Amino acid sequence: MTNQTFNHSEIYSLKGSVKYSKGSIVSKIIQKSDAGNLTLFAFDEGQNLSEHTAPYDAMVQVIDGRARVIINKKDYLLEGGSFIIMPANIPHALEAITEFKMLLVMIRG
Repeated sequence: MTNQTFNHSEIYSLKGSVKYSKGSIVSKIIQKSDAGNLTLFAFDEGQNLSEHTAPYDAMVQVIDGRARVIINKKDYLLEGGSFIIMPANIPHALEAITEFKMLLVMIRG
């Protein structure tokens, strides 16, 4: 994970704030607090996050490219501009169909 300070009341480009890296997944924390996390990711084509669960609902917003999100063994195809909410404690995984960037929003209940 790379660290960069994102300041309040400044404009940033989601697409430009994280770069692709060949054969890798790059992540960058935008905001982390007791209330939740905002994290940007850039996946190279073919990279994935294996099936796991999280204790909170999480929203994945695809910024660029195409990804497959698997929630409870069901596939969902997302493209730039679309998002999906992954429910807490339900198995989910992600796979990069093409290079893709996403914003992950986790809000603690």
